[in-house]
Amino acid sequence: MRNFLYIFILIAFVACKRKEKSGKVEETRTSGTLKILIDESVSPIVQEQIDIFSLDYPKAKFETTVKPEEKITPAFLNDSVRVIIMPRLLTKAEEKYYTQRGIRINSTRFAVDGIALITNKDNIDSTITVKEVIDILQGKNSGKKLVFDNAYSSTFQYLKQLANISQFPAQGVYSKNSSSEVIKFIAEDKNFIGILGVDWVSDRNTKLVEYLSKVKMLGVKNLKGKVGDDKFYLPTQDNLINGVYPFLRNVNIIDCEGRDGLGTGFATWLRSQRGQLIVLKSGLGPHKLMPRQINLTKE
Repeated sequence: MRNFLYIFILIAFVACKRKEKSGKVEETRTSGTLKILIDESVSPIVQEQIDIFSLDYPKAKFETTVKPEEKITPAFLNDSVRVIIMPRLLTKAEEKYYTQRGIRINSTRFAVDGIALITNKDNIDSTITVKEVIDILQGKNSGKKLVFDNAYSSTFQYLKQLANISQFPAQGVYSKNSSSEVIKFIAEDKNFIGILGVDWVSDRNTKLVEYLSKVKMLGVKNLKGKVGDDKFYLPTQDNLINGVYPFLRNVNIIDCEGRDGLGTGFATWLRSQRGQLIVLKSGLGPHKLMPRQINLTKE
């Protein structure tokens, strides 16, 4: 019996040493390596969350791919990467890629985002209507020109559906390669309106502060009969939370790993008090407003 116990302990010891030597970290909700696809238009808030999560849990490693929506969804649907963050849910057709294999889809909203319309500070215009945006996208001559963050981005997909079009019109609508390129372009040209995720126009974006000082966000008025049709609204945090800003989106983490691991832990953390406070400080709308704690002390 003693010999058997000794052999068992020896095998366990050798296994642990091999594990240490291989450098692999046990996969749990707070440790391991997570491959994750991130839509570029919401990447600033996601990167903030990853940075803080990694500080809290040093054994958690993230391998991120940041690209426009249409560039990352193929990798998600062909099973290369099973966790994705983007400002929409999967379509019924996309869900079939996983459900037909019996893999559960876990979708978690953790923030409310908006699509910002920006222009040069020297532009006399400070407002625009949803009807005007739709007219430009449908190729109707309005004298205004739009420039998107990317032709494959979620922002274009969102407005493309709103305007019921399948592609850009021949004139009036253009695209860059990234959100940062749009900001730099609008800072130098007052003849365009830039379209990108709200979080990119945050004062926390220190890398683009020089250019952000030269742009402004436009107030947007919704279509008649829709919420936000009474006046022009800026994509402020209050307006995102109250739902009156016309161009709203939910930011979701979609986990199809099929196991209780780091993907599950990160999704849970995003909706925890710590994760939601990061969203609140970012200027986006949190999934759920966290109650404020008031400490009363005797004098």
